[in-house]
Amino acid sequence: MTAKVLFFGDPGIDDSIAIMYGLLNPNIEIVGIVPGYGNVEQEQATQNVAYLLSLAGKQDIPIIAGAKIPLTGEFTPFYPEIHGEEGLGPIQPPETLEYNELLNFDEVFEIIERYENELYIVDVGRSTSLAIAFILGGDIMNKVRAFYIMGGAFLVPGNVTSEAEANFYGDPNASNLVVVHARNLSIFPLNITSKAILTSQMVDYIVRNGENNPYRNLIKPIFEYYFEAYKKNVPGIKGTPLHDVVALSAIVNPSFVQFVRRRVKVDIFGESKGRSVADFRPNPEKEPPETLDRIALRLDYEEFIKDFIDVMTNGNV
Repeated sequence: MTAKVLFFGDPGIDDSIAIMYGLLNPNIEIVGIVPGYGNVEQEQATQNVAYLLSLAGKQDIPIIAGAKIPLTGEFTPFYPEIHGEEGLGPIQPPETLEYNELLNFDEVFEIIERYENELYIVDVGRSTSLAIAFILGGDIMNKVRAFYIMGGAFLVPGNVTSEAEANFYGDPNASNLVVVHARNLSIFPLNITSKAILTSQMVDYIVRNGENNPYRNLIKPIFEYYFEAYKKNVPGIKGTPLHDVVALSAIVNPSFVQFVRRRVKVDIFGESKGRSVADFRPNPEKEPPETLDRIALRLDYEEFIKDFIDVMTNGNV
């Protein structure tokens, strides 16, 4: 049985690759996408989602309007040097692109009700849209089977500040609200996502062998753009991290990841804004079991990247 996934993100190159992986994976059924601000403005993220769906012939998947600004109301910086002006590196979605009506946020709750206790929510962008779902949805959110989010950095450096990862830093109020209220929550931090490296050789293999991949002509140019940015920020890196793919892959490949269970909080104010916090002492303070989150700390990289390449070369839409 395929895993039903409601996908929250801010595409963005890494989010877009995760969407490609999800649409091509025969074990995943994406039943809705909620694009919000983050790597690009919300309107551009929506265009990017529509473009990816059109290439795959999946225009029937609903697109739901996500958040445009963080809960804090702060100014949001974007990163064209990393993701490109429009979020897909050098690729520009057609200006004349048509897609079905952008749905109101209430569609999130209708999808949760439709797939009660079967639905996975995957959030690989800023936490604002998902936090709004908790604010508005109340008990409906308890009908979600599990939450998988990419964010945070535990006892390793951040990628926006020395301690904070971009998704949690972008709206720490929202991220803290999500980790406090979400049950059956799995968090995929930089600890493992930074190790999920895609190399130029792997991309070339996918392009050569992915005859049925509708994204075949996109993968190499967006990878190369992303790689150039990473080489400037992380000298010596051998490829680009598939941060967001890790969270999606773990749903259908649970053996690839090892977790520890801890209660997670996100710092909201001050110099530590966006820092993810958990008690990693040998004997952490006792917490109610229902408040403990799963933090992914080990990734079977060989199996993960093997699966990714297989899906991107052999998957069908």
